[in-house]
Amino acid sequence: MEKYIGLDVHSASCTAAVLDARGKRLGSHVIETNGQALVEFFGTQAGTLHVCLEEGTQAGWLVEILSPHVAEIVVAMVLDSRGQKSDEHDAFALAERLRAGTIETSVYKPVGSFATLRQLVKAHGMLVQDSVRVQNRIKALFRARGVRVVGSRVYSKKSRAESLRQLPASSRTAAELLLEQYDALCETRDRAHKELVAESHKHPVTKQLESCPGVGEVRAAQIASVVVTPDRFRTRQQFWSYCGLGIVMRSSSDWVQTPKGAWTRATIQQTRGLNRNHNSLMKHVFKGAATTVIQQHPDDPLHKDYQRLVAAGTKPNLAKLTLARKIAAITLAMWKTKEEYDPRKISKS
Repeated sequence: MEKYIGLDVHSASCTAAVLDARGKRLGSHVIETNGQALVEFFGTQAGTLHVCLEEGTQAGWLVEILSPHVAEIVVAMVLDSRGQKSDEHDAFALAERLRAGTIETSVYKPVGSFATLRQLVKAHGMLVQDSVRVQNRIKALFRARGVRVVGSRVYSKKSRAESLRQLPASSRTAAELLLEQYDALCETRDRAHKELVAESHKHPVTKQLESCPGVGEVRAAQIASVVVTPDRFRTRQQFWSYCGLGIVMRSSSDWVQTPKGAWTRATIQQTRGLNRNHNSLMKHVFKGAATTVIQQHPDDPLHKDYQRLVAAGTKPNLAKLTLARKIAAITLAMWKTKEEYDPRKISKS
């Protein structure tokens, strides 16, 4: 017997709504958000179980603990809720969407052997963001007192005393506290970087990805932890869309009627842009890799491709986007073929 279960998840409780293959409601149940309680509940359900839940904080954990006990588990994107709303109503709506096959976008959750690496990537990213925030606060404090600060000299322990003397006594203590916070964050961030690289190098694929210009140790770890397997993407166009580098064409009133009554496509310019539904970290990684190639790899064929585009009249920002798309395609191909970067193949890619 096929059963479709929608799971509306909250921090304290989960509401499970059960449908059969014909859409008949078999009941709803409130379960504590506890791994053992959830596993026991699904153990009491007979038949082939198909489960659907929305993307959220606990989604990855639920997929991990429930996958061995159900035939299928789908994580759906959160939709705007209109009209009637309750935990039971939302759970039945998820179950019905799964039964009817109307879930347009599902979130990929399996992490395989990259579970530890994924958590380290997240921790490292948060620490980098926190350190940048503190840097901005320190510079803002100096600017608020009319002190001009340029570059990273103000953060250096060697020149810090000189910078602090430029502040009035009323602001000096606050600046010292922020600088102490920055020092502590830097120490933790450096440790996170070492742990990240050590864990990353346990996976052979990251060393292959590091050979691509602009990628490096951290970006290779980020790519591996998010993508998990290149087999998710059959073509590079699919990978571009996942990374937010896919070109989207938009048009309206495409057809006009000729004097003879025939319909012909209108000669109107179509609006182009990048797809909005994407993984933001992957877009940041590949655009950052393109920036690194432009600034630090002048002899690489990828940099020469960028120069040719700019010389041909392409705007620098669009040429950089083209370079990011090319780097994404190269890393996907390297991963699939298990080869390292070969600059001689650039003209053929």
